[in-house]
Amino acid sequence: MKQYKDKQKWEIVSSEYIAHRPWLTARKDAVRLPDGRINPEYWILEFPDWVNVIAITKDGKFIMERQYRHGAGKTGWELPCGVIEKGEEPLEAAKRELEEETGYGGGEWSHLMSLSPNPSNHTNMAHTLKVSSPHLDATEDLSVYLLDEADLKDILNRNDMIQALMVAPLMKFFTGELK
Repeated sequence: MKQYKDKQKWEIVSSEYIAHRPWLTARKDAVRLPDGRINPEYWILEFPDWVNVIAITKDGKFIMERQYRHGAGKTGWELPCGVIEKGEEPLEAAKRELEEETGYGGGEWSHLMSLSPNPSNHTNMAHTLKVSSPHLDATEDLSVYLLDEADLKDILNRNDMIQALMVAPLMKFFTGELK
C-alpha cells in the first residue's frame, strides 16, 4: 500500500467550555495551524461514543425499531442503538442496548465497523456490532419490527432510513467486505 504523509496536528492555544451537559459538551478552541496562522474560534462538540446493533434472528429477520427524532422532525427506521456508558466497552454496551430496547440477547457477536459522525468537529465514534441468532426473553412483551432482508433493502433504497451512521454499516454489511 502506498504511504501517505500525515498533516501536522493543530496546536490548541486556548480552550473554553460553553455548554457542559450529559449528552452534549460544546467547546470553543483557539488553534494555531502548522503554518502559524491562528483561528480564534474553532467549535468542537463532545458527544459520548455510541453503538449500533445489526441483529439478525435465527430465521434471518433483522431486528429494527422506529423512533421519532426531534432534530429531523421525523419518525424513521433505526437499528437498536445507544450511548456507551463510562467504563463500558462497545460490545458490553451493544449487548445491553439490544436487550433493553428489544428484549433480545445472546447470540454470536462481531465488530463490523467504527465511524466518526463528523471528524471535523465531533469527538465521538459510532461503533457497529453484528449479532446473529439472538433470542427473545420469554417474559418480555415488546413491539419490535422483524424485517426480511428484502424489506430492509427496500427501506434503504427508498431513503426511509436517514441516520447515516446506521445506513453506512448496513450498506457495508449487504455489499460484503471491501476488497
